[in-house]
Amino acid sequence: MCVLLAVFALILPRRTREGFAAALRTTLLSPLVGLEGRASLVRAAIVARNDVLITSGRVATQALQVKAVADENLTLRKLLGLSARLQDGFVPADLLPPRGAGDEFTIALATGSDAGVQPFLPVVTVDGLVGMVQSVDRATSFAITWAHPDFRVSVMSVDEGAFGIVQPHLGAGAERWLLEMRGVPFRAKLEPGTLIVSSGLGATYPRGIPVGTVLGELSTPEKWARTYLVKPSVLPEAIGPVLVLLLARTERGVNGVWTTVHAADSAARAVAAAGDSLARAAALDELAARRAARDAAADTLADSTLAFVPGGLGTAADRAKVDSVRTRARVDSIMRARARAASAKPRVVVPPPRTGPPPMTRQ
Repeated sequence: MCVLLAVFALILPRRTREGFAAALRTTLLSPLVGLEGRASLVRAAIVARNDVLITSGRVATQALQVKAVADENLTLRKLLGLSARLQDGFVPADLLPPRGAGDEFTIALATGSDAGVQPFLPVVTVDGLVGMVQSVDRATSFAITWAHPDFRVSVMSVDEGAFGIVQPHLGAGAERWLLEMRGVPFRAKLEPGTLIVSSGLGATYPRGIPVGTVLGELSTPEKWARTYLVKPSVLPEAIGPVLVLLLARTERGVNGVWTTVHAADSAARAVAAAGDSLARAAALDELAARRAARDAAADTLADSTLAFVPGGLGTAADRAKVDSVRTRARVDSIMRARARAASAKPRVVVPPPRTGPPPMTRQ
């Protein structure tokens, strides 16, 4: 039937065939033509969305790569600044991939004994202390971080007002990545935000490496010492290229290498002290000027008073009178200044003496 209809349509005149085809398209084939149009639109939308997703993915990947490169460049620039402050006595090292899933507290370094690395050397970054070298090969070495259960370091506050031992907190969840400062004398109270640095006691860590900042005090059954929760200076995700301090450098110390908050606070206190001293000097100068003006006014008053003395000031008796008047004026000004200073001080109210019989006491 279809073949016969096709042959019949071919032998029809062109005008009749076109009219017949138009009638078919507007009646029987109209839903099919609409469906085909919608299918082509959907296909074009899917293709366009696919292209948009691919382009967005490429842009996001490039942005992440740019951010990663920028972060790496910033870290390297900071590490170069730390290297410039150290000048010598260190070995730079890159991190190697971890050996297994259970080694989250150990890092592998791409340097070893050929570069002078030995066990028990400190590993640092620009932010502070990372850990300590544990074992060494010729080309590689392994170090424990501050999160390792065996990690210990003797520390102190930047003002040297409190000493203690820092160890991992070993808490649950996010608190596992915190530190504890134990053995702090009970009289030493640390405020949140206090910077904790290595004290230099022992032969591993030199004095002055930032370890962390105080978050708050922990409640412990020990009543003779305090324990503080400390946030580490070097976070686990921020550990990148590191420096291994060699033995000669640890013996010389690292004073002034790390710029700490204590230095900024000291500078601020020095500026404030300088401002206070300048204000104090200005106040003293003003007081001296007022006293000089008061003395000059007293001298002028004495001169004007004695101007009416008959015979002038030629005799010794007259000069003695002038001196006595001037002295009395100065004494009066000094007494008035002392009275004003005494009135400015807080008054202490003394209770009246007790009258009557003494209170009864129980035997």
